[in-house]
Order: sequence, then C-alpha cells, then structure tokens
Amino acid sequence: MLEISNLVKAFGGVRATDDVTMSFAAGSLTAIIGPNGAGKSTFFNLLTGALKPDSGDIRLDGQSLVDLSIGQIVRRGIGRAFQVASIFPSLTVEETMLAAVSAHHGHSGRLGQRFPLPSTLTHTAHCIEMVGLTSKRATLSANLSHGDQKLLDIALALVLEPKVLLLDEPTAGMGPEERWRVIEKVRELWETTKITVVFIEHDMDIVFRIAPSIRVLSYGRVLAEGTPQQIRTNPAVIEAYLGTEHEAAA
Repeated sequence: MLEISNLVKAFGGVRATDDVTMSFAAGSLTAIIGPNGAGKSTFFNLLTGALKPDSGDIRLDGQSLVDLSIGQIVRRGIGRAFQVASIFPSLTVEETMLAAVSAHHGHSGRLGQRFPLPSTLTHTAHCIEMVGLTSKRATLSANLSHGDQKLLDIALALVLEPKVLLLDEPTAGMGPEERWRVIEKVRELWETTKITVVFIEHDMDIVFRIAPSIRVLSYGRVLAEGTPQQIRTNPAVIEAYLGTEHEAAA
C-alpha cells in the first residue's frame, strides 16, 4: 500500500535518510523507533512532502508522491499529527472540528453561520467520537489536558479521511497514566477503522505492547524490522539503542 524505495535525503555531507526501503501494508500498525538523530522525523517529513528526497521513491497505492505538493499528498491520503498539537486554543473542541470539516468539504464560506450543514455536523460528531472527546465537545481547546489536545490534533488529521495516519511521538510530554490512555485510544482507533497507522515513539514499553510491527532506524538507515519479540532480542538493536534492560525483560 505505502512503499518506500531507496529513499535518500542528505543535509550537507550527512545522510539523514540513507537508502531506506520499507513498506506498510493496508490496515497495519507500525512503530518507528531509534536513537535521537536516527532520521525518524526526516523520514516523516519526506512522506508528507515537507522535504523532497534527493533520490528514491514513495508510492501510495502504486502512485508516486515525490513530485507532489504537501496539499496534493494530503489529498492522496497521507495525514499527520505532530509532536506538538496544532490546535486553536480560543475555540471549543466542536468549533475546531466544525471549522476543519467545513474547510475539508469546501464549505469555508459557511463558517460562522448559525446552522452548519447536516453533513458537516455528522462528520464532525463522528471524528470527535472516534478519539473519545464527545463529552468534551464544548470545552475550550486551551483547557484540555495535554493528552486530550493530542487526541484533538489526531481528530483534525482524521477529518481529511486519510489512508495512512502518521503520528509523531503521540505520547510525548505526558505522565504515565495519560500516556497509556492516549495510546490505548490510538490502538482502539486503529482496530475500529483499520486505517494504516505509523507512529514514532521513544517509550519502549508502549512500543512493545502496542505495535505488532516495529522498524528501527539508526544513522538514517534501516537497522532492523520485525515483531516486538524479534526487535527486543536483536543484538544489533540492543547495542545501538535498547541496551540490555529490554533484552532481560523479553
């Protein structure tokens, strides 16, 4: 479904993405892990068109994305939620989502009107429900917890009805309880919609519990890929990233 072939991106003499080849099946859930500077964010930026590769190809359903604009890539089906949630603090959850849905449906001119279109209301309610924020639809975005702001950001990405959802460190900056609540909601979303989800995460407890498939980047290259058990016992991964703690816990 999503296929990356021999992808290269260099900054000066440093290859942040170095001949990366991998694929993600439709409906899969995959974690991307690796040490700081491994090229994870660069990889996501290449997938979304924020950066253009020096060489290689990115294909979604057989069609290349490398020469497309960010907007065109979004319309082809790549959605992304960032590490820092992009929300509108002065709007409620529902107002934020109504604005996003109206824009997506080409009804921006109706923003501010008292009675949104029924289709807009239905899509808005559906996206809010998918991330578990229905009870907080009247809450100002600025007053949401950090975890709920992240869920709102994910809901904004879902408005675009992506085929592939990229999540950049979805639990960053959260306490343990909130971290697990958010990642469980992500897994529930994946199980319910069967959307293809790829997420970057540094918390290995989360990765090993949630992700059926894991890809490891190191110095811009694919170091390993496999199941949680295969990754936690891989000698190269242990040496480059995990250390012996997770090996002992296997």
